[in-house]
Amino acid sequence: MKYAEISRLDFLKKSGLGIMGIAMTSSLVDATANAMNFATENRLNPDKSGSYTLKNVLLETAFEYDDKEVVHTKTALFCVTISDGKITKIAANNPDDSDAIDGKGLLMLPAFKDMHIHLDKTFYGGPWQAVRKRTGGVKGMIALEQQILPELLETSTHRAEKLIELLQSKGTSFARSHVNIEPTSKLQSLTNLQKALETKKNGFGAELVAFPQHGVFYTDSAPYMKEAAQMDIDFIGGVDPYTLDGSIEKTMDFTIQLALDNNKGIDIHLHESGESGLKTVEYLIQKVMENPSLSRKTYLSHCFVLGKLEPAKQEAIAEQLGAAGIGIVSTIPFGKLVMPIPTLYKHQVEVLAGNDSIIDHWSTFGSGSVLQKANVMAQLYNYSTEFLLSRSLKLATGNVLPLDDSGKQQWPKVGDEANIVLVDASCSAEAVSRISPVKSLIHQGTIVY
Repeated sequence: MKYAEISRLDFLKKSGLGIMGIAMTSSLVDATANAMNFATENRLNPDKSGSYTLKNVLLETAFEYDDKEVVHTKTALFCVTISDGKITKIAANNPDDSDAIDGKGLLMLPAFKDMHIHLDKTFYGGPWQAVRKRTGGVKGMIALEQQILPELLETSTHRAEKLIELLQSKGTSFARSHVNIEPTSKLQSLTNLQKALETKKNGFGAELVAFPQHGVFYTDSAPYMKEAAQMDIDFIGGVDPYTLDGSIEKTMDFTIQLALDNNKGIDIHLHESGESGLKTVEYLIQKVMENPSLSRKTYLSHCFVLGKLEPAKQEAIAEQLGAAGIGIVSTIPFGKLVMPIPTLYKHQVEVLAGNDSIIDHWSTFGSGSVLQKANVMAQLYNYSTEFLLSRSLKLATGNVLPLDDSGKQQWPKVGDEANIVLVDASCSAEAVSRISPVKSLIHQGTIVY
């Protein structure tokens, strides 16, 4: 079989933010200081069992048109009451309500979701380290991980907590985290991350992917994957079955059967961009069509091969992915590889986004902001109009938007979970275009940032 194995250097260039990365430490300090000032002024310490009202919060209400073009997003100030972790009332603004917390005219948006990240292995929260020069592609990185994982595991719970705090400062209250399951760390990465998530559970939610980073069979991770599948995880993961294990069918059959046997979803890292990558996509489509219970709970992360296909083949594969209910989770790579996201949207393929690696041995870059990912997507596809910028926000929110495509208000509604971010912007389009600063985050009614 002919295949093109993407080098890890190319992968990092395509999946990270490269020269567009930001100075995370200073921005987090500034953002945290702003949030503390905001909290102090407004007594922001309710827990989700209580009830409180936010006044002077800006909500989007409709689109404004010039002829048939959306040229502006209409907004108004409201009072929003939150009780027992849910939005229980949305009323006309009452700026004189002395018992209400002052939202100060900030725009209320759905809290952000990072749907592809590795919380279990990061340098963040410790001394600064940049990526070192390495060779050997993915297998070279496996050898490196086998050396450094024992040391990383000693502080991985603490660093995961710090990384979660970074995500919160960027407006994210939920993540899908891949967690190493392999012979070196066995199940310790999982148990260490679960400790961090337990500590942060009042302000952060997560779903976990059992991820055989070192290959299912290349390092005999299968026994540990079987054990992890019976634990508190949500997805069975995988990575480049042909490159690492030398067989698409054997590895994919193992992964699919493990998911079926344990009623889990599937989320596969697929970096291969040649024939083997395409065959893996086609094989997964076939298997999901044969097992409808996997539809809408199966994902391909990265899936760079889609960016290498001719337009006609992109259309055909996107149509098949949509029919099978297989989603794509992207880090929104840029440079020489541009993913066919508009084509995926056209065929109703669920597209999610995440930061992937943040300051670890895989990547030096990563801001922690999925709003920045939405901004990059808007730039890549020239989504520069009011309407298209407003639609781009869904990449940061897990496909929840304040207004539907016709401009009808659909969020927030009474009964919605109170997962809310307050940003310094006039509307969604501006928030995406300017990567507007996050001022507060509410998770299930608890104001955590």
